[in-house]
Amino acid sequence: MEFREDFLQLVWKYQYFEKNELKTSSGESIQVVQIGFHNFGEGPDFHESVIMLDQVTLHGHVEVHKYASDWKTHAHGGDPAYNSVILHVVWENDKPVYRNDGTLMPTVELKGKIFLNIWRNYERLLDYKSELPCAHAVTEVPEIIRFSALEKALVERLHEKSEYILQLLSRNKGDWEETCYQWLFTSFGFKTNAKAMGELALLLPYKTLLKHRDKLPVVESFLFGQAGLLPEVSEEPYVHYLINEYAFYQKKYAWNTSLKRQHWSFMGVRPSNFPTLRIAQLASILSNAPNLLQAIMEDTRGFPAFKKLLQVTPSDYWQYHFSFGKPAERKVSKGISDSVLQLLIINFVIPLWFAYGRYFQQSEWQERCFDLLQEVAAENNHIIKKFQSAGWNPSNSFDSQGMIGLYKNYCKPKKCLQCKVAQSLIKRESK
Repeated sequence: MEFREDFLQLVWKYQYFEKNELKTSSGESIQVVQIGFHNFGEGPDFHESVIMLDQVTLHGHVEVHKYASDWKTHAHGGDPAYNSVILHVVWENDKPVYRNDGTLMPTVELKGKIFLNIWRNYERLLDYKSELPCAHAVTEVPEIIRFSALEKALVERLHEKSEYILQLLSRNKGDWEETCYQWLFTSFGFKTNAKAMGELALLLPYKTLLKHRDKLPVVESFLFGQAGLLPEVSEEPYVHYLINEYAFYQKKYAWNTSLKRQHWSFMGVRPSNFPTLRIAQLASILSNAPNLLQAIMEDTRGFPAFKKLLQVTPSDYWQYHFSFGKPAERKVSKGISDSVLQLLIINFVIPLWFAYGRYFQQSEWQERCFDLLQEVAAENNHIIKKFQSAGWNPSNSFDSQGMIGLYKNYCKPKKCLQCKVAQSLIKRESK
């Protein structure tokens, strides 16, 4: 049957093979003392392994291949990282492998030794042609194991997201207030305009905006002017006022650089997500929060508190406009919607909390992230629908974010055998 190399790694990791009278291909007796730590990065597959070879204890690494000849194919012979390999574990020993000093590499062949039920479960329960290879059997996995898999994938996803924030913090020389401000802008871009929003935050430092936050029109003039979205002239009194205010402060602060309209995406974007409306909503949030960082990190903990902080009403003009000069027939915005609020909590607040906890090495922030995610409703997107079709329904955003992490890091790249769900399916007893 066809199988992947990671299947053999799983077999070695959990010792799913017959070990009685285990010998190398050259006849040396083998006793596994310590399997080693599975390495998912560069270098040998298992580190810090211990085996007894003809009663001689060896400490080093274990490398796993489908065929012994893969050692040469993968050019391990010339890589110093593989000099400490003490055992070569293969499905078929098709070619002798020698160390750099000319001695024969101890090799154990697993062909004919792997437990039959492990073979059967691997063949029957994992369909690598499917987007979710274990979809037809996932509901048979105990709930506690599925929860554990979600938690692991969620933590990995939060690590990935928080890494960008920590990079921002480094560029800001440890200034958490400026970093929080810039991350809020990037998050408000909602993928389509995230880059432009991030650049806007750099053009308008938080400390400058904070001096004028009690005057919402002035804050709007700053943001729209630096975004390059203010019209040159307007017959609308409010817009005319914004143009004049920006011209005044542009000279006062010597702002010589601004974005252009072409930096922003309007095409293919729903009017409710136009960058003009998002910037207006952002201006209201910033104008209402005396200290953004404190509000996010300390003053707000649960969903109702974030609703009060983030779901604020924009200025009168933007309650009836999606963009400049084009009034709508009815009110278009009372602030961000509940669905957008949930996305901001998931994509802005949670990664910021997680990054903060990582930076200060305070594990309680991870628990705060988990608690808040369980207050927020599960997302409903094309990835979540794949799990729902398999009968695995998320209860909240803790589950849905974990599912997105599982899909992107395990299901899609077909790294199933690193996932606890697939591992559970393979090791169970055949019925």
